[in-house]
Amino acid sequence: MAAFLASFIFVVLAEMGDKTQLLAMAFAARYSASKVLLAVFLATVVNHALAVATGHFLATVIPMDIISFIAAFSFIIFGLWTIRGDRLEGEEKRESRLGPVAAVAIAFFLAEMGDKTQLATISLAVKYKNMFGVLIGTTLGMVLADAAGIIIGIIMRRRIPEKTIKWISAAIFVLFGLVGIYQALSPRLNLMLVWGIILFISMSAIYIARCLIKPK
Repeated sequence: MAAFLASFIFVVLAEMGDKTQLLAMAFAARYSASKVLLAVFLATVVNHALAVATGHFLATVIPMDIISFIAAFSFIIFGLWTIRGDRLEGEEKRESRLGPVAAVAIAFFLAEMGDKTQLATISLAVKYKNMFGVLIGTTLGMVLADAAGIIIGIIMRRRIPEKTIKWISAAIFVLFGLVGIYQALSPRLNLMLVWGIILFISMSAIYIARCLIKPK
């Protein structure tokens, strides 16, 4: 019980204002709350189970900053994908049943890679030696905190035009991606080089975004 309560309280507090909570807001502004919440739950269970079971092993084989860089770069791709939109035709039913859940789950899984809640899950598992209690506590804590973000996202969807929501969502993805790249590269590279890489990626993202919104 101590492991469960400590894990639950820690993650709820850590998630307030965290990027995954903001992502819940952005996704809830586009998809139904039930699908977003289901995706958050699935992604959290898998991610935190990975953290509890093999986090220490992964940290010894693959540096966490490399994992964080890959995840951060993927967020920029998600942002550009959001601007592009889904152009599949005749598959609305399959998209509504599978697409949103898969997209949100993948995004949340990547967001948690190298994030403080994943690292905290590893630390809590080591401290309490209770894998099940830590997994349940951290998962429920994530779901509760992100449910608050989903409620805010629903309010946004009712009051803000869809096109504006799309750009806000894309901007959140790209911003988190750039911040993640900075955090991953700054310990390894000269800061001037890091800022040069971020500037190059930013300009490339802007160029690609402009190409995506050009009328055809």
